[in-house]
Amino acid sequence: MKKDIHPELKMITVVMTNGEQRLMPMALPDNQTKLHLDVDPFNHPAWQKGAEKTLLDTSGQVSKFQKKYGDFL
Repeated sequence: MKKDIHPELKMITVVMTNGEQRLMPMALPDNQTKLHLDVDPFNHPAWQKGAEKTLLDTSGQVSKFQKKYGDFL
């Protein structure tokens, strides 16, 4: 690897959507010391098991499956 081509890491404050702040090492421009997140584990459904909450049986496929294979489960 070439030497001296990687940016220098510095400690910045990362602000989560709920207001929580954490110190993390990042390579940002010199004048930036804070990073405000728009998406984080507090508001993204992938981290909150959103897929389980939004199961929609629009065409009756789940009930059809349970009726057909319910005895085997």
